[in-house]
Amino acid sequence: MKIGLLSDIHANLPALEAVLDDMPDVDRIVCAGDVIGYNLWPAECLEIIRETADITVIGNHDRTVETPHQYSANRMAEAGLEHAKRELTSEQLDWLGNLPRKASFADDRFVLVHDHPSIQDRYVYPAEFANLRRYLDEFDGVVLGHTHVQHKALIDDRWIVNPGSVGQPRDGDDRAAYAILNTNRFSVNLRRVSYDLDHVITRFEESGLPMKTATRLLSGE
Repeated sequence: MKIGLLSDIHANLPALEAVLDDMPDVDRIVCAGDVIGYNLWPAECLEIIRETADITVIGNHDRTVETPHQYSANRMAEAGLEHAKRELTSEQLDWLGNLPRKASFADDRFVLVHDHPSIQDRYVYPAEFANLRRYLDEFDGVVLGHTHVQHKALIDDRWIVNPGSVGQPRDGDDRAAYAILNTNRFSVNLRRVSYDLDHVITRFEESGLPMKTATRLLSGE
């Protein structure tokens, strides 16, 4: 079985469309959360994910969209959530709010979660991947996001995979990130695809949202 792995779309429609256009034929798609936040197209991205992803778990931005003030110390995050709250319907907000924190997929062989499997909102960077092995005795691997850093590690025959961020990479590469899990071959292919960043910048200039959010996309940091 081939499974497309997505995470941290963050309302970046051009990036999401580029990823889905680039993605080879897969049997399923799963999303590790943060469908919305930061960027300009929360409703469009939500509907695409709702239509195309077989499983989606909740991210921290998805969970806090109705209380943007929680991010008052981070104006980019707060502004993105305020924008999402204005753009989304009550039904779309309900859908986001009812997403599970964790799920299993691939015949319950893999765990899907946005952040740390046991500690909500905790970042798990590549240097800490080995620490997740203890949670995988009954599974073949875990797929997570949150850090926006694409990485994979095979530890004691268990995969730990962050497919990277579709909509706001922070690993020094401005291209949209995703991954393909092949359960038959027990392999993971990390993938990147370019998209029209100039269009995103132009739309930000017209939007009134912080330009720092847009220019950050140019550096992939």
